[in-house]
Amino acid sequence: MAARSVRYMDRAINSIEWLAAIFVGIVALNIFVAVVLRKFFDTSIPDAYDFGRMLLGILIFWGIAATSYRGGHITVDLVWTAAGPRMKRVIDVFATLVLLFVVAVQTAMLFDKVRGTYVDNVLTYDMNIPTWPFYAVAWAGDVCAVLLIAIRTYRLIFHSEQLEEIHPEQKADE
Repeated sequence: MAARSVRYMDRAINSIEWLAAIFVGIVALNIFVAVVLRKFFDTSIPDAYDFGRMLLGILIFWGIAATSYRGGHITVDLVWTAAGPRMKRVIDVFATLVLLFVVAVQTAMLFDKVRGTYVDNVLTYDMNIPTWPFYAVAWAGDVCAVLLIAIRTYRLIFHSEQLEEIHPEQKADE
């Protein structure tokens, strides 16, 4: 694979991870402002509950995208740890293919939810803002997860040296 396409993929991966981090900040800011307004000014942000709920959904799907490529989520790999190097690679490829299938199906179902909220003209409670754009941003995160898992699968099969660390081994007591 050309170095240029590797750099392009790495930039795309980093951009997706940064977007996920930005959504964490937006969710935290929404909660912080809502609490401060309620506690000190006896008021609230209109539709704060709806925004919080939809932003949390966005955060979850972009978080899936951020953790899917790096494998930074919590895992318990008893079989993988006991396996030899070749079997470890087989397990990694199989697990990644299963994850790719599951997230691709989830993405298709989430698109149906986006379409449904658009067609049904679902609005927020206080300000009557359409909710489908929030669902669409969450769906875009899921699409990014599928793309990142596909890149990870490709790299696992053909260029495993391009993955930073497939399974960082850490002990619980460290």
